[in-house]
Amino acid sequence: MQIHELKDQKIGLCVSGGLDSRTVATRLLEDGLDVLCFSADLAQPDEADINDIVTKMATTGAKTTLVDLKDEMAEACFLVLKCLADYDGGYWNTTGIARAVTVKGLLTAMQAEGCTVLSHGATGRGNDQVRFERYTNMLAPEMKVYAPWRDPHLLEQFPGRKEMAAYLREKGLQADTGPKKLYSTDANLAGLSHEAEDLEDLDTSCEIVRPIMGVWPHEAPDEIEEVTLRIEDGRCVAINGNAVTPFEAMTLANEIAGRNGIWMRNALENRIIGTKSRGVYEAPGMELLSFGLRAVYQATMSRNSTKLFSFLSRLMADMVYDGRMYEPASRAVIAGIDALTEFAHGTVRIGLYKGNLYFRELADCPHSLYSPADASMEASDGLNPVSSQGYLEVAAVEARIMALAGQVRS
Repeated sequence: MQIHELKDQKIGLCVSGGLDSRTVATRLLEDGLDVLCFSADLAQPDEADINDIVTKMATTGAKTTLVDLKDEMAEACFLVLKCLADYDGGYWNTTGIARAVTVKGLLTAMQAEGCTVLSHGATGRGNDQVRFERYTNMLAPEMKVYAPWRDPHLLEQFPGRKEMAAYLREKGLQADTGPKKLYSTDANLAGLSHEAEDLEDLDTSCEIVRPIMGVWPHEAPDEIEEVTLRIEDGRCVAINGNAVTPFEAMTLANEIAGRNGIWMRNALENRIIGTKSRGVYEAPGMELLSFGLRAVYQATMSRNSTKLFSFLSRLMADMVYDGRMYEPASRAVIAGIDALTEFAHGTVRIGLYKGNLYFRELADCPHSLYSPADASMEASDGLNPVSSQGYLEVAAVEARIMALAGQVRS
């Protein structure tokens, strides 16, 4: 869609309160269009007060509705964690899962207000345009989508931040762009993505990023901090002996892992549209909780279960990243993961030190498949080493046949 096609439509504009959001809202209102603004509260750690978004947008004359999605975001984090669905370069899909939560939550609010068009501020070069539009098409196929930063008219009028600021000032609105940013940040409860600007150059160190959720490892305390996680059915239900909701678990895990310099990660990921993107990511809580989950999974999953879980985990990572969370394939993956993690109960004790996580103990794990007696290299009452002779004789048959048939190359 282009701006001239929005007449007689009721537009739900997704906003962040930034220069782009205020520019688009003001421009649409200038054309006399019916505009309502919507923003999601995802417990963004870079927002001192989430209500500042409403205050900033009010200057444009547009009404803004702030939708509280903190609990939904926490549940989404737990889903990604349960699936261990990290993407390219170990990226924890913080932005991908947030878009699934955001679009679903904002669409509900927009439909309640009678909106017929969802407008988003994603650019025509990134992943978010795909996510916003695919989720809108799936969840509200009757709604249209308007992407101002793919509209030739707006791109010509606002080729950059300088032109946006000048336009707002011309309308009597404050538009202090401040000093040039070294990078841009997208934040939510799961973590932060830092990218663009100076980070687009691969000769720029990731250390230009100033952590928001924690510290760089060399800035962390000089002593190990110990944390205990209780895992049940592949979900963290208690930290240090205290019961936690998903939101509480994420908040506390972010705090503990952040101060110990856990998970500041540089990645060069493959975007949906085929290009590569360089980013520096923070996801301290996701990394800490996943470390505990892996320990329990390793103890409770058989060899074939582990193989199947690995496949489903990779598939889910792609589905989240690609904006396909609500498809039948995603539901099937989740059902499979639920079956494989049915016996994932255990208490994991972990040490944290300057960006590192150390396994210390796994206890209260009733469904563990690990048998020290069977695995021991020393004499024990477990597996009789002599019993392996028959197994190896059977295995040797296939190996010798392939060799005699000339199929072996060394």
